[in-house]
Amino acid sequence: MSTDKEIDFLWRFIRRSVDRILICLDGLDETDLNWRPLDNANSLYVLATHTIGNVEANILGVLCLQNIHRQRENEFKAHGSSSEPIQKRWREVQESISSHLAKLSSNDLDKEYTHPRRGRITGHELLITIARHIAEHVGHAELTRDLLFSVRGRALPEKEF
Repeated sequence: MSTDKEIDFLWRFIRRSVDRILICLDGLDETDLNWRPLDNANSLYVLATHTIGNVEANILGVLCLQNIHRQRENEFKAHGSSSEPIQKRWREVQESISSHLAKLSSNDLDKEYTHPRRGRITGHELLITIARHIAEHVGHAELTRDLLFSVRGRALPEKEF
C-alpha cells in the first residue's frame, strides 16, 4: 500500500474493476471464454488479457518507469483454454504494481510522464484514464457474458451493484 490516499483509492478501484472482468470468466469452458457476439467483437478472454496488459503497461511502465514490453495487438488475438492462466497473471501483476506503488507519493502524481499514445500526462491523469478505460471494459465484459448466457440458454448470474 502506498502512503498516498489518492493512489490507494485509485488502485483499489482499478483492482476491483479488473476483478469484475475476471468474475465474468468464472465457470466458462474454452468455447465460452473465446466466444464473440460478433465476428469483429472481443471475447471475454481477450477483454481480460487486454485489460491486464493495459494496467501493467500504464501503471508499471509509465507511472513506475519499469521496462514493460507490451504487444498490444497480440492482446486482441488471445485465446484461452481456461481462465486460470489469466487469473494467475493478474495476481502476479497486482503484486508487482502494489509493490511499486508503495514507493510513490502525491508528488509522483503531480509529475508529467510520457505516454506512448497520449503524450505528456500527469500521474493523476494517467490513473484516472486507466480507471475510466477499465470501467468501460467492465460494462463490455458484463454485456458480453450476458449475451453469451442468453445465447446458451443459461440463467444470467446475479449482478453485484
